[in-house]
Amino acid sequence: MEHSKRLLITGAGGRIGSCLAEGLRAHGGYEVVAADLKEDKTAGILQLDVTDGERLNELAQGVDTIMHFAWAKDEGDFLGKVLPVNVTGAYHVYEAARLNGVKRVIFASSNHATGFYEVGEDVMPDEPYRPDSFYGLSKCYIELLGRYYADKYGVSSINLRIGNFPGDDQPHSERAAHIFISERDMISLAVCCIEAGPEIDFLSLYGTSANTDNYYDIGYLEELIGYKPQDDGRTLLEEARRRHVKIKDDETCFQGGAVEKEQPQDRR
Repeated sequence: MEHSKRLLITGAGGRIGSCLAEGLRAHGGYEVVAADLKEDKTAGILQLDVTDGERLNELAQGVDTIMHFAWAKDEGDFLGKVLPVNVTGAYHVYEAARLNGVKRVIFASSNHATGFYEVGEDVMPDEPYRPDSFYGLSKCYIELLGRYYADKYGVSSINLRIGNFPGDDQPHSERAAHIFISERDMISLAVCCIEAGPEIDFLSLYGTSANTDNYYDIGYLEELIGYKPQDDGRTLLEEARRRHVKIKDDETCFQGGAVEKEQPQDRR
């Protein structure tokens, strides 16, 4: 009988990480090692600072797949938080994978890696990066880090460019409905990525539900990895309107949202 796969989830106390830790434990067939910056014995979460390479090596022992969802989103402190926590942390994750024979790393990337494409442009995951923020820029770097470890060390790397995951299964705005992903679709997508065959050595994809007027074409993912989302952000948004829930009108020109282009400084 095949052994259950051992998963390490970083950022397991966060909005998406906690959904995956609970959902994958309930799914069956997985031994989930959940970890976050703060230990939570009630939730079964171990302590982990992703900048601590030794601790990551310890937790990665015997692991089949690392799901890297730990993150510090601080646009105002690139050097103090984004660089050391996100970029250096990801390096330690991939090093722990390499040193411990982990077969796959699944990374929580973001649609902000291509956020400066305009709404209406058809953007596939292999299009050039167009990050809309330092946050998006760090996501691009870590996607490339995965490419490097896949090519050089054979660590299968999958980047999930997650759209809008509100945590309450309800898009709260017009824009969010285009890139929404529900809890059950998030868990389903994670399972598809975990179970994808060894021929998937490197893959970037947009993680959304089957949304009407989706910014991204995800239909090919059913054949590629078996992902068949069940929910539609537009349908859920209309249901919320019928319940008289206030919906924010935040449609923008750019797929990343309300980003602004600054004018070049006058050097005269």
